[in-house]
Amino acid sequence: MKNIVKKVTLLVLLIIVFSCDKFLEEEPKNQISINQFFSEPEDVRSVVNSLYGIGAVRRYVSGDFQINGMLGGYLSGLFENERTERPGPFEANNLTLNSDNMDGYLFDYWRESYDAIAKANVAIKYIPQVEALSATEANELLAQAKFYRAFNYFALVRDFGDVPLVIEPYESLENINIPRDSAELVYALIIEDLEWALTNGGLADVLFTENGYRITKGVVAVTLANVQLQNAGFPVQGGTESYSKAAQVARDIINTGPYALIENGPTPEESAFNVMRISENERETIFSVESDVILKPTSFPFLSIPKSANVPGLINGDVWIVYRPLDEYLRVYDPIVDLRGQDRQIWYTSIERDGVTYDFGGLWAAYKWYDEVALFETAKGAKDIEINVYSEVLLIAAEAIAQSEGVTAEAVKYLADVRSRAYWQMDRSQIESELSGLSKEQFVEEVWKERLRELPLIFKTWSDIQRTRLFPVTSASNPGEVTFVDVIGHTNPFGGTYADKHMLLPIATRVKDRNPEITGNGY
Repeated sequence: MKNIVKKVTLLVLLIIVFSCDKFLEEEPKNQISINQFFSEPEDVRSVVNSLYGIGAVRRYVSGDFQINGMLGGYLSGLFENERTERPGPFEANNLTLNSDNMDGYLFDYWRESYDAIAKANVAIKYIPQVEALSATEANELLAQAKFYRAFNYFALVRDFGDVPLVIEPYESLENINIPRDSAELVYALIIEDLEWALTNGGLADVLFTENGYRITKGVVAVTLANVQLQNAGFPVQGGTESYSKAAQVARDIINTGPYALIENGPTPEESAFNVMRISENERETIFSVESDVILKPTSFPFLSIPKSANVPGLINGDVWIVYRPLDEYLRVYDPIVDLRGQDRQIWYTSIERDGVTYDFGGLWAAYKWYDEVALFETAKGAKDIEINVYSEVLLIAAEAIAQSEGVTAEAVKYLADVRSRAYWQMDRSQIESELSGLSKEQFVEEVWKERLRELPLIFKTWSDIQRTRLFPVTSASNPGEVTFVDVIGHTNPFGGTYADKHMLLPIATRVKDRNPEITGNGY
């Protein structure tokens, strides 16, 4: 990895350590010696602690919801923001986004991710030099810093492709403007960081919530499995080797981790999906963003009710459906056999209050975000926002095993685990028999369908389109039927036709203006 190290001027200031908002924007004006600052354990602890709330992780909780993980759903044209006048979702839906009209979002996304990377770089370099740290704590802190550096680079490389690879703090203004490195090199660093954290970090192998919302072995492992799965497809096309590695990491989570699927209760109201909606301490959640009604409230409950429903008593009257699934998406579900496609499971169409039903006028919204206490009592959501769940691991394992080893009984089992919970009135043996008779290509497509149905609210739809270069087309006459067509040249439900450039986001105008070495993505 030494051959990809680029020494770049980063945060050799107090600004860099605590509020890196000027990274790669302008030259710093006041310098201090970093190694003088990082002399006590608390110095590096504070920097590592700060990584939990900055950078790419903010895309899951940002107040401007057109600029978070939902943007990919808008790009797919399968989801929309009900407030169509807002900049961002409209341009994404219609594929009219570019470096200028998305500059505000794109620049902040780029800058904030590199701010987090900068802090992680400082921590990674100086943690080993703090003698008062025990070896155990030093490794734990290093593992967390390496995880967040990898997490931020994974977001950047997935969305922007080639990006500058900055992995060392450096006390010089030389070579501050550097060009983009290849996606292959960026993925290599991400994988190296995550593997180090997994092997050497001494991280706890418990639920994230039981670990005080600190990074666990499972969080690192599920991120690595996702990285290898994405790396197997476009643009890197790591192929069988990456699929094999994704399979192994997913297997380790399944076989040794503390995770499990929630089982359905006897009625639809007691389904696993409704348990997940209410509870945040279940074995199915691997990684989430902590929310708290006092310190870290969210407004997600108010983003799943249309204003047109005219629901009385709402504490915050400013409501709208921020992530509305179109019919073209909802048809991924067979409404008869698939519990997930039924009302008041993952999605819902009305709200009941004091015995009165307030209909959404044919619109569907995210029932998983519905929180009665927040809506009618506190105006502050307290439910954690999920980033990774166990059903996702089962689907990664099923796809990666099939791609690298064929349609084995193990691959069938993992896919059947997810499908049989949703097809809860169908005999599991029938599900397994149908899956076992499929070719590799057919089986993998069945996994992709389950990812569409199971993971819409952890925002996997667009990243799957990016890595497969295939677009899911549903059937109006036969809901539940999905076919996959080449995304390039396909026209989405809003009339936008995909070109190669749309597989990546534009580079913000301000990023290119401030660093002449940065080229665009064809917009």
